[in-house]
Amino acid sequence: MADFRSLEVFYWVATLSSFRRASEQVNTTQPAVSQRIAALEHEYGTLFERRSRDVALTERGRVLFGFAERFLSLQVEMGAALAETGRTMGTLRLGVSETIVHLWLSRFIERMRAALPGISVDIAVDISPNMQAALAANEIDLAFLVGPITLPSLANRPLFSIPVAWIAAPGLVPEDGALSLGALIRHPLITYPRNTGPYVELRDLVLRANLLPSQIHTSASLATIVKMGIERLGICVIPPAVVRDELAAGALRILPAEQSLSDLNFTATFAKRPDAHFVADAARIAQEVAADWAAGRQADRAAGR
Repeated sequence: MADFRSLEVFYWVATLSSFRRASEQVNTTQPAVSQRIAALEHEYGTLFERRSRDVALTERGRVLFGFAERFLSLQVEMGAALAETGRTMGTLRLGVSETIVHLWLSRFIERMRAALPGISVDIAVDISPNMQAALAANEIDLAFLVGPITLPSLANRPLFSIPVAWIAAPGLVPEDGALSLGALIRHPLITYPRNTGPYVELRDLVLRANLLPSQIHTSASLATIVKMGIERLGICVIPPAVVRDELAAGALRILPAEQSLSDLNFTATFAKRPDAHFVADAARIAQEVAADWAAGRQADRAAGR
């Protein structure tokens, strides 16, 4: 009969598709992992199809994976229920889009401290494609990113949508009614990195119009994009909400444009794993904070602020 440790090892080999990465995850050696998998396969039959670079579950392995997931989930629930402190303890490895850092991340941290005081938060700020890869590699537990990500191993919880606009320093672009796409791209454009949605949309707009932009500058740092815009180095293609103060102070302005841009849709995305049951609670808290932020933003618009 398989013990909990063997099921844990099996679970991580199946999840990460790698004996080596699973050994790092469960803090043991690769030979020890191989030995436990061999013992399981001796008892239950072939569980993995060995390939050149990774492993994949067989039909029998998929059956065992479902039971392993349930066993490990029950083990976590039991530990939480019997903890002497009555408090969930652990670390949430959180990936965050810099856009959210500028909007409501601090409120989320405050709400986490109140709701889950035993959970520390380890924050990594990155772009959405990198966070998707980090989730798949089990390098982070939860990501606030541009989503949803349609993978069966991941759960998505909607957070909010935010408009994107053409934004520039006053006087950079002549004010003469709604600007055409051609008029806009006579100036350098500044936006998110090349493997992100805003950049891809911008590139496709230019290609479909058969136009040649002067330059498209990209940066993973939103603060850098904003600074370049203020210093009149080009037109920023970013959400106005992240430069609310700069717009109010007159350092930047939203350009009237014929060409609209797609909203950014953010989700709280996490892997469906039994070993960190507080991750779903953190995603729910993020939804609450995002809803409060959106309601406050709507109230400010109604009041003309």
